[in-house]
Amino acid sequence: MTNKIVVIAEHADSQVNPVTYELIAFAKKLPQAASWAIQVLILGAEIQNLAHKIADESGLDVMGFEVPGMPVYNGELYNKVLADHLVEVRPLYVCIAHTSQGSDFAPALAIELNGACISGIEDVLSFEEGVCLARPVYGGKVTAHIRPLAATSILTIQPGFFKSDNQSDQESGSVTIRKVPIEPRRWRSMGIKQIAMDTAGVKEADVVVAAGQGIGDRDNLDLINQLASIFAKSAVAGSRIVCDLGWLAYGRQVGVTGATVSPQLYIACGISGAIQHVTGMRGAEFIVAINKDPAAAIFQVADICVVEDLTTFIPILIETYQKTKDSR
Repeated sequence: MTNKIVVIAEHADSQVNPVTYELIAFAKKLPQAASWAIQVLILGAEIQNLAHKIADESGLDVMGFEVPGMPVYNGELYNKVLADHLVEVRPLYVCIAHTSQGSDFAPALAIELNGACISGIEDVLSFEEGVCLARPVYGGKVTAHIRPLAATSILTIQPGFFKSDNQSDQESGSVTIRKVPIEPRRWRSMGIKQIAMDTAGVKEADVVVAAGQGIGDRDNLDLINQLASIFAKSAVAGSRIVCDLGWLAYGRQVGVTGATVSPQLYIACGISGAIQHVTGMRGAEFIVAINKDPAAAIFQVADICVVEDLTTFIPILIETYQKTKDSR
């Protein structure tokens, strides 16, 4: 084991996924980061520009593995290249995004390195016994504190929980590029087809008003839009069922299979609180939940709980807001 923490960058369409910088922020929160080196690894067919971009924006050293045979993500090649490198480096932690891509190769990489795989991490805690990693279990009803004991631990980090802190005045890190002329043996990626989505600024909004199946019917989306309109830089989002029903575009879906958001204010309207949805919005600074079911799971993560029919409450809320605004 070496005194090193490794971050695996994620990228697509010649762009660095913003979650990469969240991984760096997570790595810096680890107690060992104060005295240990943090290195970023990036893999792909054309990654030189991306490697330099990460080095410039993070100030960390970046090692790129140029794999001509991998124009798009391929789990087989990721594991082969990373395992060959990491078995020599033996870092204490390998930080990977808890995305569909990261969740695909992280467990297999842990097996290759005879290490542990701890997934879906949302926080870092320090105790006398050492670092503990927090992740939700039992459908989000309980938070487990896990202390990694393996010589190398593969960690997948939930997007939206660690704010990137890139500083413009820092020096750029070094960049090293290695060419790896290997080809896949078991399967080959033929490409990735992107589905056009109306994201409507959900990820960038300061206030997100989200609709669940509990809003009753599609016509009640007018109430959701009216509520969102009273806030500056707001967006309307929805749970998966609302998007499956066609009430909202999939680009507005929040959750494991949708967007991960961390707005200043998140208003959940008629959302039950399934872990798949909560995972996508748990990073919000303040959460208000409106639901007529007092036992709704969403209340367990909300800062303010409103037990009321939203068709009754939202019009009153908007009216009260307008009166207060006009009186000022």
